[in-house]
Amino acid sequence: MSNRFIGARQTTIAREIEVTGTGVHSGAPVSVILHPAGADTGLRFLVTKRGRVVAEIPAHVENVKNLTLCTVLGNDDGVTVSTVEHLLAALRGLAVDNCIIEIDSKEVPIMDGSAEPFVELIDETGLRELQAPRRFLKVLRPIRVEEGESWGELLPHSGFHLDVEIDFSSDVIGRQRVSYEMSPGVFRNEISRCRTFGFMSDVERLWKAGLALGANLTNTVAIGEDKIMNREGLRHPHEFVRHKMLDAIGDLTLAGHPMLAAYRSVRGGHRLNSLVVKALLADTDAWTLVQAPRVRERSPVDIGLAIAAGE
Repeated sequence: MSNRFIGARQTTIAREIEVTGTGVHSGAPVSVILHPAGADTGLRFLVTKRGRVVAEIPAHVENVKNLTLCTVLGNDDGVTVSTVEHLLAALRGLAVDNCIIEIDSKEVPIMDGSAEPFVELIDETGLRELQAPRRFLKVLRPIRVEEGESWGELLPHSGFHLDVEIDFSSDVIGRQRVSYEMSPGVFRNEISRCRTFGFMSDVERLWKAGLALGANLTNTVAIGEDKIMNREGLRHPHEFVRHKMLDAIGDLTLAGHPMLAAYRSVRGGHRLNSLVVKALLADTDAWTLVQAPRVRERSPVDIGLAIAAGE
C-alpha cells in the first residue's frame, strides 16, 4: 500500500474486512467486521449481540472503563469491548481515519499477539481517500504525568514521534528504549510484528482473576525464570519495548484525532498512556485542532511543518 495516503485528506478502508479469532483474556470466539466509513466518523465500535446492535462506542479516552492489562472501552449501560489497542494501533499506524468496527463479543481477537494480522488485512484491502481534509490534534505546550517511577510526556512536534523506555527486573527483558518518527512504513516494518508478552509466574494469579484465559504460545511471548518459552524465540531483540510502543500508539489513538506531537514514555503502560491523553484534553490551552493543507503526497512531518508555517 502506498504511503501517499499520509496526506491532506481523510481516509477509510476500501471495503469490508472480516476477522475471526479468540479473546486473549476471555478465551471466547469473536468475529469482527471492519466497515468503510464516511468523513469525520472517526473510529467507532459497533457492539452486536445475536445480530442486533446493542451499543456504539467511539474510540475516545472519555469511554475508557478499565486499564487492567489492556484497554477497555464502554458505555454507561455497561456494554464494554476490551483489548482494543492492537487494532486501533493498526488503523492509526496505517493512517486510517474513519472505520466502523462491528464486533459480536466483548473483546477484540488477539490474533498472534501483535498488530501484523490486522496490518496485512488492511494492506490487502487498501484505503480509499475521502474529500474531507484530515484534521490533526496539535499539541501546543508540554503535558506531563508522573506516577511513582513512571512518567509520560507530550511535547509540541511537527510530526508524530514516539520515544518509549521500559525497565523490568527480569534479566530476560531488562531496560530497553526505542524511538521513531512514525509513518505507515515505520509502523508496518518496525512495530506491527511485535507481540504482547507475559510472565509464566503470573499465569495462575491471572487465571484466578478471570484473565489471560485465551493466552498461549501462539499469541503471547511467555517469559520463564531466565528464558523465553516460545520455541521460535523473539521476532526482534527489542520486541518487548516495541510492543509497548505499539500499545502506546493504540492508546494515543483515543485522543480522537491523529496527533502532531512527540510522546515520551518511561516505565509506562495502558494506564499511563490514558492519563496523559486525559491530561492533555483537559487542558484546552495545550492543544488545538488544525486542518491539513490541501496537498497530496505529503508525510505527517511535511504536513506539520506546513501547518506550523501557516500554509
